[in-house]
Amino acid sequence: MKRRNFLQLSTLAGVGLTLPMSSILQSCSSHPAHSLEFKNLISGLLKDWSDGMLKVQINNPSNLEVHGALGCPSCSHIHGRCMDAVYPFLYMADKTGDEKYVEGAKLVMLWAENNVSQENGAWTVIKNPKSWKGITVFGAIALAEALHYHGHVLDEETRKAWTIRLEKAGQYIYDEFTIDFTNINYPGTAVYGLNLIGNVVKRDDFKAKSKELAQQVKAYFTPNEGLLFGECKKSSSKLSKKGLHGVDLGYNVEETLNSLVMYAIKEKDDELLQILTKSLNSHLEFMLPDGAWDNSWGNRMYKWSYWGSRTCDGSQPAFAMMANINPAYGTAAVKNTELLERCTADGLIHGGPGFIEAGIPACVHHTFTHAKPLAALLDHWDHLPEINSNASLPRTTADGVKHFKDLDVYLFARGDWRGTVSAYDAEYHYKYDFRQASGGALGVLYHNKVGLLCAASMAEYSLVEKNNQQVQPGKDICLTPRVEVFKDDVWYTNLYDLPATVASKDENGTIELVADTKLKNVNREELTGTASVFDITYNCTAEQTEIIVTTKQVIKEPTAFVFPIVSPSSEVVTNISENEITIQKPEGLVTIKSNAPIKTKEIEGKRTFNMVPGVEALPLEVFFEKESKTIKISISVT
Repeated sequence: MKRRNFLQLSTLAGVGLTLPMSSILQSCSSHPAHSLEFKNLISGLLKDWSDGMLKVQINNPSNLEVHGALGCPSCSHIHGRCMDAVYPFLYMADKTGDEKYVEGAKLVMLWAENNVSQENGAWTVIKNPKSWKGITVFGAIALAEALHYHGHVLDEETRKAWTIRLEKAGQYIYDEFTIDFTNINYPGTAVYGLNLIGNVVKRDDFKAKSKELAQQVKAYFTPNEGLLFGECKKSSSKLSKKGLHGVDLGYNVEETLNSLVMYAIKEKDDELLQILTKSLNSHLEFMLPDGAWDNSWGNRMYKWSYWGSRTCDGSQPAFAMMANINPAYGTAAVKNTELLERCTADGLIHGGPGFIEAGIPACVHHTFTHAKPLAALLDHWDHLPEINSNASLPRTTADGVKHFKDLDVYLFARGDWRGTVSAYDAEYHYKYDFRQASGGALGVLYHNKVGLLCAASMAEYSLVEKNNQQVQPGKDICLTPRVEVFKDDVWYTNLYDLPATVASKDENGTIELVADTKLKNVNREELTGTASVFDITYNCTAEQTEIIVTTKQVIKEPTAFVFPIVSPSSEVVTNISENEITIQKPEGLVTIKSNAPIKTKEIEGKRTFNMVPGVEALPLEVFFEKESKTIKISISVT
């Protein structure tokens, strides 16, 4: 039985873009070989992940508190959203005919009904009935997709019961969701969710509410770059002191933009498609050449997992479905999926590229959410545009400096070097002081030959969402390159200097970015009694990246520039001299030189691991020498 494809319902008229919108979901009866390679990739991953989830599914009928749930190798609790797996399980049941997937789907739904289902139609994020219910929209979309495309594999009694349950969830979303009741990812996702559910359960009022939200969300894109904003608590939703909105790359590309694209295509909302095309182009600027999302600056980067965001769905649908508008969108979908594959072991996605080698267990949440968009792509496959990685990503071919005015974030590129410097000051919530890359900090340093070299972490790792983050293993050492002073056991760093400014120029082959910054503590109080005002200069040529830290003030306390280098424990570190070290990476040799001794912070000769963005690093530091007011560090690759 072949189900009608929702997105096939519309034939889009052109809206003045480079390619007509009518070509976005063309009939592709004979995809080129490279598109089929991508299909094979996502088909194989979906099976691997589905089987991995079945391996951790709890089968214990005598204990209904756990029976049917997906156990988590890393967390001490069950993730309430594990019922999202109903969609990939039913997809696999339909395509393989294997009854184990039907049983898996029934069990996760059974667990949800026994433990997180509420009378008002909601599901909760954990078993506590007072816990967050907004996640209902994600489970409802998963159930709706499963029923629409694959409900025929279920017995009639189950199919009817799940359809009734879906309508109750839809009613909760209809009654409770407004455009500004919480972070934008919830009402943004409900745009597609209510439309989808309305079609499945034949509720025109759901679809009308969807259309209303779709009209309202058009006001949530920044004025210059068209970035989706609104990822902040209501208490923090006003503009920052620099006049900036709350933007999070991870949530945008892995969740909200997907739903808006799918809605806009289906409903022929040409105005929204125009807005989304500009927005996708801007978001794509932050994809690194290896398919990672550079969310070093995002205001919810406490969930940054390099490939995306810990509890979101994955960026494949929006970029794959719009690949005819910009072929680089297809490259983004392929590259990011390949990165997810590299971060997969034992059928589960790990929360960053360093997890597997460091022996950090995977959180199952990554897998049951990221399996859904792969199932969605496969369900729409015959109507997708050509998808391949032939077109270059913007950051692959970039050269020079680009300032994102809506973020106060700078991207620079010269030769094989790629970097991010951030002075973004919009906070997720006033009471959290985790701080993403800010204060003129280097959020990312990447080299095309050897990959990621520096990456920001939270200034201090904290469980902002204790049910959705893993506990930090070992000592928490911040990975963001920074100036720091410890005075009276209080940490002062430029990372807490939200008013910091950055200036840039590109002359004679050298990119120069200069951050004017102050050292402050977590309460944003400036350091006193010693130098607190510094310039951090980032110079980038084709040959090297250089960091120069200077002050005009008198240094009276030990002051260091800390620059952790991403490096797994297997990589050999050689001390050439006290001022020079090398790190042998698989694809090249990294050489680091300084005008003062290079030390390893706190854990001499050992690596530190940080959950954000899920990497091991060598925490290097250089102290200002007596009477010196300058530190110079150079990094080169051969």
